[in-house]
Amino acid sequence: MTKDIIKYIKNINRKPSVPRRLLEQFIAKGASTIPELSKGIGVSLPTTTNALNELMGQGLVREIGKKADSAGRIPMVYDLQPTAGYFVGVNPEMDCLALAASDFCGNLITEKQKVPYVYENTPESLAEMGKIINDFIDNLPIKREEILEVCVNVAERVRPLEGRAYNMFTFLEEPLAEKLTKLLELPTCIENDSRSMTYGEFVKGCCKGKKDVIFVNVCWGLGIGIIIDGKLYYGKSGYSGEFGHMTAYNNNIICHCGKIGCVETEVSGRALKRKLMENILAGKPSILSDKVLKQKEELTLEDIMDAIAKEDVVSLATLQHIADELGKQLAGIINIFNPEMLVIGGEMSVTGDYLTLPVNMGIKKYSLNIMNEDSQIVTSELKDQAGVIGACLIARQKLLTI
Repeated sequence: MTKDIIKYIKNINRKPSVPRRLLEQFIAKGASTIPELSKGIGVSLPTTTNALNELMGQGLVREIGKKADSAGRIPMVYDLQPTAGYFVGVNPEMDCLALAASDFCGNLITEKQKVPYVYENTPESLAEMGKIINDFIDNLPIKREEILEVCVNVAERVRPLEGRAYNMFTFLEEPLAEKLTKLLELPTCIENDSRSMTYGEFVKGCCKGKKDVIFVNVCWGLGIGIIIDGKLYYGKSGYSGEFGHMTAYNNNIICHCGKIGCVETEVSGRALKRKLMENILAGKPSILSDKVLKQKEELTLEDIMDAIAKEDVVSLATLQHIADELGKQLAGIINIFNPEMLVIGGEMSVTGDYLTLPVNMGIKKYSLNIMNEDSQIVTSELKDQAGVIGACLIARQKLLTI
């Protein structure tokens, strides 16, 4: 059944087709009537009906009932068939993995957060990732052969169409996506983590239905995802969104990319940790002081987020400084893109208003008024699920464009 679905999707993707456009319409708008579908893709009612019947015959679409609030003849409502196939998404962080599986409608059927894992550019790290993903798949309430595609997020630069990662697992001679396909024995693609989060928020989160969106992934690093006219923007090679590596400071701090003075050196989880450590070593009291001064242990981002949640004064003041700088830098993004919505996401977004209020003030202070009045600034609705939800949805999107 799975092979038949993949074969059919490949066939309708060979050239622009009404069935493919209907699938895209269902992804964008959800459950719809035939008149709504017809209007959405701009074809006649009979053509829409024929294509819909074809998709139902392939087991990709189903009837879900009558439209309750209609006058006159009550139309039937249609939607994607959730059991047509399944997708797995994986989102690595510095010291853990998040994994999830979704049905054909993009709804999560299960997920696992904070699975211990060391994300390093080594063969051992890649092998361990493969083992964790395989164990997760083996314990799903569905058969392995029902999974249509797997998507693994990768930090920083990737070439999604080629399946190659620029910064991670660089020891491979073959594309990373090909290696993961062999390890998992399932079709596998890769995507930039910020772009996956952006797409997840766009399809299932706070910017659903928007046309022009900037998603800011504030974690150990700093990246953005860009949606222009309702589509993810990749750039020529797939490297778009490296906002954190714009040169903005004359601080002589070497970024992990090798350049000096990147935005990321002052605005990121790494910068937050460095500045907080400096404050503690300078004698400012914090609930993290013992860990730094007596236990001589490294702080994790989770340690800092926990301290902020407990309203540790030094941690909060350090975060506010980071947020002020982030707002200043994002003002330029607002001036350039003039987005409908700017979404603050990533691991540091769990601090909520402690981060977003200073960011808002910075944007208002440093961007053009006529621009910032157009843009709504919000916090990610999907929060720590954005990466895995986005990866599952990217896996589905990749399948529908093969």
